Amino acid sequence: MWEENPDYSPVSWREYFDQMEDVAVGASDSRDVFRIYKAGSDGPLLVLLHGGGHSALSWAVFTTAIASKVTCRVLAMDLRGHGDTLVRQSDDFSTQTMSSDVANVIRACYGETPPPIVLIGHGVGGAIAVHTASNTLLPATVGLVAIDVVEGSAMDALHSIQNFLKGRPKSFKSMDHAIEWSVKSGQIRNLESARVSMVGQIKRCEAEEADTLEQPSPVTDMVVERNEEFYDQSYVNDKENAASETVYRWRIDLSKSEKYWDGWFRGTSNLFLSCNLPKLLLLAGVNESQTDSPVGSSSPGKFMMQVLPPCGHAVQEDKPEKVAEAVAAFLLRHKFAEARRETKKSEKENCNEN
Repeated sequence: MWEENPDYSPVSWREYFDQMEDVAVGASDSRDVFRIYKAGSDGPLLVLLHGGGHSALSWAVFTTAIASKVTCRVLAMDLRGHGDTLVRQSDDFSTQTMSSDVANVIRACYGETPPPIVLIGHGVGGAIAVHTASNTLLPATVGLVAIDVVEGSAMDALHSIQNFLKGRPKSFKSMDHAIEWSVKSGQIRNLESARVSMVGQIKRCEAEEADTLEQPSPVTDMVVERNEEFYDQSYVNDKENAASETVYRWRIDLSKSEKYWDGWFRGTSNLFLSCNLPKLLLLAGVNESQTDSPVGSSSPGKFMMQVLPPCGHAVQEDKPEKVAEAVAAFLLRHKFAEARRETKKSEKENCNEN
């Protein structure tokens, strides 16, 4: 049920993260600058990698949720070509380049002796996390979490993705309109998350400037949600009145990265299995008959898998509390992190009630 008068206004990253930084990587005359958001000061470092077309802000609500359960540090970064990250070759989306970016940003922030690292990635970010771990680019990595990254279904969806991109609005009248569209279309099914994360997906530009740009298309990653074809022209700028208006367009046109799509996911399953680390695979449930019980083993080649309650592809945005619970359980099981005192207390109370 929708609220009678829902608030679609944007919310600042400050509500969820402790600080924002722009991290310079590379030689002084040819530096790339990556936007990162951080929270926490103790415990393992959770490196959060977003999906295609999204930004680090897609982890905002999850960050608050996980920090309430375990002692940890969080670093969420805008991948190249996304959000507020600025790189020289913004059209290079190869897994090799993007996984190297992750390693370079962590080294720039923590030197050669970072805290124990748990790589957590969603969609394309999950594939990048797998490649980063598989190639041992960050030797301090102790765990790997992939969210909604299944090679087979991702490869199947690639055939439909261009049509999917073309079918979305090219611009919005305001940030509020973009947030409203994202929720009502099902791109993000959680209003709280949409209010903070859409800021990282679209940018403001003058109408005249927008007219000179190629028509960018959004992407909600590699899954086409065919049953949610919400589209309302009232969200989009009327061209006759656009001359004096500000419009909001997507920050990235992932349709131009098509040549990399196959490489993002092909072989990911084998790489994931071959990583000799504790691993967790989180999947979006598609119907009520699926359970959210963990299965599998943490022995080499095996992994924990958990199917979450029905949600969209933007799993950590739609169900941030459920994802945080699963990640917290993973961290505690492998003794990567300690439970918050409040968490320990509530667990004890639950046991006493039972």
